[in-house]
Amino acid sequence: MDAPAPGPAAPLPALATGPRVPRRSHVWAWSLWDAGSAAFNAVMTTFVFTVYLTGDAFGGEDHASRVLGFGIGAAGVVVALLAPVVGQRSDGAGRRRFWLGVNTMLTALLTALCFFVYPEEPFLYLGVGLLALANVFDEFAVVNYNAMLPGIAGRDHIGRVSGQGWAMGYFGGILALSIVLFGFVTPGLLGLPEEDALNVRAVALFSGLWIALFSVPVLLVVPEARPTRRGPRPSVAQSYRQLWRTLRRLYREAPQTLWFLLSSAVFRDGLNAVFTFGGVIAAGTFGFALSDVIVFAIVGNVAAGVGALVGGRLDDRVGPKRVIVVSLTCIVLAGAPLLILDGTAAFWVCGLLLCLFVGPAQSASRTFLGRLVPAGQEGALYGLYATTGRAVSFLAPTLFAVFVSVLGAQRWGILGILLVIVTGLLLLLGTRDPRRAEAG
Repeated sequence: MDAPAPGPAAPLPALATGPRVPRRSHVWAWSLWDAGSAAFNAVMTTFVFTVYLTGDAFGGEDHASRVLGFGIGAAGVVVALLAPVVGQRSDGAGRRRFWLGVNTMLTALLTALCFFVYPEEPFLYLGVGLLALANVFDEFAVVNYNAMLPGIAGRDHIGRVSGQGWAMGYFGGILALSIVLFGFVTPGLLGLPEEDALNVRAVALFSGLWIALFSVPVLLVVPEARPTRRGPRPSVAQSYRQLWRTLRRLYREAPQTLWFLLSSAVFRDGLNAVFTFGGVIAAGTFGFALSDVIVFAIVGNVAAGVGALVGGRLDDRVGPKRVIVVSLTCIVLAGAPLLILDGTAAFWVCGLLLCLFVGPAQSASRTFLGRLVPAGQEGALYGLYATTGRAVSFLAPTLFAVFVSVLGAQRWGILGILLVIVTGLLLLLGTRDPRRAEAG
């Protein structure tokens, strides 16, 4: 029998504050998880495995790019439907760390299973399916991971800590990509044969292990959240009803939070697409070999890590909105020339500028919400953060696929991504910086 439905929602509780001075061990353990997730985000979905999946063996870059775009879009629909309830239920049970571990290990397992994606066209759908499902569990893990941020960092240092997390993700990507480049691709120091793309498929096994190992510190060091719910666990239906009450309460009492969730959903989808399709475009349109893509990814991660560190400190000084607006503007200015320029030099210059500003935009978006989230509702609101992002996550992948299909060349997928980022930027201009709201 289901537990009784909860009564009317109480007013929003006080904002989460966290410690006055963050504990260094908690910050580093939390940040290392981001270094582990780089194996999925950088190696699997951006610079190595998706490049492999969109090669000639899988039906050609245009066909495989369309399948990949629609597959990632479908995963976004699943996340959009489930993420807020996942976060809300982990808040109530005080099990954020537990579910972070479960979802991370499922992501690692699905990543490792990509080893069985052989270089034949029928295996394209297996590869896209595994990546899409891993993407779902990775997003669920990120909900709980982000929900830990306000409690670890405190509001005075949330920008710096968030920036360190993003930077660790990029620097983890540098190390993972370097191992992949020299150990698996060229010169292939591990000695794995290229027959049946064994050396590339083995990257999936390496990435799964990397994800699992770097998740251990946060699971051992950072304490579990305190439960906010007493009594029996609510049913899934009751959780959705509670979610609806939370949305109505935000509409009445915190409309700026709701508007930010909408605007950030749009521009974050564009930012995600920059990474999802960056390696694919480098190889298919600008003539990069797989080894060239990985070298670019290593240098690009250095730029992104530096940008995230600098942006995190600026966030604490000038507020997250300014950091996001400047970063998105620079991303559009850096991406537009790729619509008309050719050659590897053009991609190196514009691509590195894109990397430099993507990190600060992502980090400041996370802290923007962290400065607004009520105590005890971090998981629920970061679940909404994921859901609003995924509710429109079909936009950039689908527009990428549509522009490629209609205009007949992979290059024009860039235009679809830029349009999503510009739309998100325009929506963001209607929000108030949370630092100004605190002062005022």
